Amino acid sequence: QVQLVESGGGLVQPGGSLRLSCAASGSIFSIYVMGWYRQAPGNQRELVASITPGGSTNYADFVKGRFTISRDNAKNMVYLQMNSLKPEDTAVYYCNANRRLTTAVAYNLWGQGTQVTVSS
Repeated sequence: QVQLVESGGGLVQPGGSLRLSCAASGSIFSIYVMGWYRQAPGNQRELVASITPGGSTNYADFVKGRFTISRDNAKNMVYLQMNSLKPEDTAVYYCNANRRLTTAVAYNLWGQGTQVTVSS
């Protein structure tokens, strides 16, 4: 029921900042765990950060202290504030919505992806 639309990607210099936004449409946004993933050419998609409906956060080791995930359930928005960017952060960043339906089954929704490029 939820559709995700991302924005905020672009080109930045090392040490710079970007704020990614993900707008969700649908009536059940507030019950999803929201996350940001990224995938660089030749690499597997990896989790960057996630946030539960109640606001609990989880971060990959490589972004701890630099990135902050947040959500505004009233606005159906999730954000990723990216500071102190490094060239190795260059990737396509994807917004994700996840909801576990049963012990064995989960429901995943993905945004279209937005390119983040950190120049050398």
